[in-house]
Amino acid sequence: MKSERNNAAPPGRMARRQTAYTSGMSRRIRVGLVFGGRSCEHEVSLSSARSVYEAIDRTKYDVTLIHIAKDGEWRLPGGAAGGRLAGAAGREPALGDGGTPPPVLTGDGDGGDDALPILVGYPDGGRLLARGAHGVGPLAPGSGAGDGARARRGDDGAAGPEGDDRAPAAASLDVVFPILHGPFGEDGTVQGLLELAGVPYVGAGVLGSAAAMDKAMMKRAFRAEGLPILDYRVVRRSEWRRDPERVRAEAEARLGYPMFVKPANLGSSVGVHRIDGAGDFVRLVEDAAAYDTKVLIEAAAPDCHEIECAVLGNDEPRASVVGEIVPSREYYDYDAKYVDDASELIIPAPLPPETAERVRELAIAAFRAVDARGLSRVDFFVERGGERRVFVNEVNTMPGFTPISMYPKLWEASGIPYPELIDRLIRLAIEEHRDRRDVRAVL
Repeated sequence: MKSERNNAAPPGRMARRQTAYTSGMSRRIRVGLVFGGRSCEHEVSLSSARSVYEAIDRTKYDVTLIHIAKDGEWRLPGGAAGGRLAGAAGREPALGDGGTPPPVLTGDGDGGDDALPILVGYPDGGRLLARGAHGVGPLAPGSGAGDGARARRGDDGAAGPEGDDRAPAAASLDVVFPILHGPFGEDGTVQGLLELAGVPYVGAGVLGSAAAMDKAMMKRAFRAEGLPILDYRVVRRSEWRRDPERVRAEAEARLGYPMFVKPANLGSSVGVHRIDGAGDFVRLVEDAAAYDTKVLIEAAAPDCHEIECAVLGNDEPRASVVGEIVPSREYYDYDAKYVDDASELIIPAPLPPETAERVRELAIAAFRAVDARGLSRVDFFVERGGERRVFVNEVNTMPGFTPISMYPKLWEASGIPYPELIDRLIRLAIEEHRDRRDVRAVL
């Protein structure tokens, strides 16, 4: 008979981690800020990461910047002091805390010629490994990007790959903050990697991330929990291209015009279109299908407020005050969100108290329906008159953290300023990791 044990980390790793998980720790927590990614939302991620980097409390955290380039390579950006992290529009942050600015990164940025390719070590628990033509070597957080100075040679005197001198004695990241939006980052893929590496990370786990990223599965979860949603139809790209006329006829009969089409696995309103008539149907569905192998065709919400609510927590989540989006365009598309800066955010939303409370209750129910953790922004449609019915639209498990993003603004209006929000998210990540670690691994 096998002995019973839980799946705690090996003694060496546990000892390394334990110092970071105690409230009386004598050093700053080492945070890996991961951003960029392979999705169409790469530029949004850069802007979100820049905002988090500016707001995080340097007296509590050592930050290592980790850029996932558009080709999928993980890199430590080249780390000349005085650099900057540029957002999607190339705007420079106003660093007012005296901390070391991060390096240059732009929309297609690779961190410059000095960027160092890396791996996240498995099963070494969040250890960064430099990767080069001459092999793989250990790399300490803070070397080459973020708050740490350019690293020296390791204790054994060995240089890093390709002669690089950034290979000090290895150390683990205590927690990872993956500011990644869309596929290959917000969909459970990176979360699975971090689970294998045994490192705490901010946000939903593999299941919650995947379920919320795939709008078809998310709608199924909402329906199973009895949440109010608009009618919809899921269409696979192969089905669409085989018989587009049948898809159009079925959508017209079931949903009617206007209707919306969107890629099942994407965010930031990329590939989302309003279809007002049969003449636009084929063109707009084809565009949405260019971004995914599955699209969602959904009934429009007539004469509704576009409402958002932020959720924070793990087993006992709480909801923020409720906000309204007044888009600068016909609906809240990518340009209205990130480009023209003319959409209006109204906090708190002008809703009757009982309606606002209903939104908050449904936000927590939707958060739990997809098994989200840490944080989410939940989007709604609320009728302007009549019964003021509330429809759950979607859950976003890693919402934008840009200066104009609703998630941090909602919490600020609820009494939690941006730096404290980051603190809470990091604590929730460590709490969730500790809870998951305390389970039985074998019989």
